[in-house]
This record gives sequence, structure tokens and C-alpha cells, in this order.
Amino acid sequence: MSAGGAFAPPAPLRQPDRTMSTGFNSAYALELDRVSRAFGALRAIDEVTFSVAAGERRAVIGSNGAGKTTLFNVVTGDFPATGGRVRLFGEDVTELAPHERIRRGLRRTYQSSLLFRELSVRDNLYLAARGVARGRFSLRRPAHDDGARRAAEELLSHARLAHLADTRVSELAHGQQRQLEIGMALAGAPRLILFDEPAAGLSPGERAELVALLTALPRHIGFVIIEHDLEIALRVVEKVTVMHNGRVLKHGTPHEIENDAEVQAIYMGEHGYTHH
Repeated sequence: MSAGGAFAPPAPLRQPDRTMSTGFNSAYALELDRVSRAFGALRAIDEVTFSVAAGERRAVIGSNGAGKTTLFNVVTGDFPATGGRVRLFGEDVTELAPHERIRRGLRRTYQSSLLFRELSVRDNLYLAARGVARGRFSLRRPAHDDGARRAAEELLSHARLAHLADTRVSELAHGQQRQLEIGMALAGAPRLILFDEPAAGLSPGERAELVALLTALPRHIGFVIIEHDLEIALRVVEKVTVMHNGRVLKHGTPHEIENDAEVQAIYMGEHGYTHH
């Protein structure tokens, strides 16, 4: 992870273009209305309904098989919903392809790292910035002052990886790769980010760095996090949604969920979790 030295304050992330979507003024970043996804006879998620306010930080927790990652796949469009509607900032995106949802400000990280391992940290961030920029398919060589280059330098600071800018990704520690994934998700003025188990496999020190990185995200960027490490999940969010057997079990604040006997019996007991 990053060294303990001080970092220069990064430049503010670019605010989203509020003229791009007529639904941007919606009070909700994400609205799920009776969303279901079936695989044959198996209903992986079953009429899931809840909303995430713009700028809100929300955790979705539950035991293995609760449907959390399937829910993310439906929100991003990787799996089309077999029932219900998905809205982003007031716009119905249920039928939209994943790249169209990205254009509307949605980003996601995955359980398994999806990085260009033989390229440098800076090059990975450049490609992330370039991938959501206008003219990204142009065959012209980017200018020295190309906007994606400038964005990559800003993202280096936000991901706390400026000291590793020219390091090949394959040489990074696991936690540093997770930081890089978060940096890449910040490219192109995101409005809502889905984090899928970002703490998986991290050491205690790396977990502390992850908490610092997530809590330092600009307040105009909301996120939803799936995380089995409740010491992290409950520290970085304002609200928690508990899923069980593909359905929403309950919602609450981190304190309410941590002290809920039903949640402890279904989820926390399974993981041997004890609250402090």
C-alpha cells in the first residue's frame, strides 16, 4: 500500500455534466423496482426493491448465495433483468446495454482484478480515462496535453499511487492493485460506483488503507459496496441493506444492522463475526 508520507491534495474530480440526462435531478442515484433475475428455475434475485439516494454510501451484505453479485450484474446490465425495472438518476435503463449505463455515470469493480498486468499503473489509468472519453476510437496519436493524460495524473493522486506511477501492475501488492481498480473506476466523472468485495484478500494494513480511500471519495460520488468484511462495510457507509435467499431481508443504519439479532443469526453467525 502507499507509504506513510504525506500526499499533495489531488485535484478535484471532474463534476458530471448535468445536461447529459434529463433524469439527473432525481433524488435517487439508483432505484430498483421489483427486480428479479432467474436462471432457468432458479430465481437468484427475487423482486428486489430499494433506492439509493444521490451521493449516498450503501452496503449490501448477506451470506454466500444471497444474490448480491447477481444484483450488481443486473444493475450494470451484464445480466438483463427477467423482471422489474432499474432506474439510474430517474432514467429507466432496464433495457440499456452496459456501455450505455457507463455513459450515464455508472461504474463498477469486480471480485477478480481486471487490470492490464504488463502495463504501468499510469498506463492503466490512462486507458481507463481514455475509454470513457469522446474520440476514444480515434487512430490519431494523443497530444502531449491530451485530456486523458491529465486525468490519469489526477487519478494517480486520488488512488494514492503517485509514487508507483511507472511500476508494472504485475509488481504491485494485491492491495495496491485494489487501489488501482478504484482509481480506474473514478475515471470520467462517475456518479455511482458499485464495489464488489474490494477488501477480499487484503491484509489488516491494506484494509485500513482501503477505508481511508473510500471515505475520502468526493461526496458527489455515491457508492454501493458488497463486502463480507463487516469491519470495513459498516465503517464506510450510512445505510445497509441485508439480502437473504435472493430477497431483501431488511434495511438499517450500520449500528442497527450490527445489533440486529436476526441478521446476526443469518449472516454474522455464519462468518463468526462478533461486534465491538
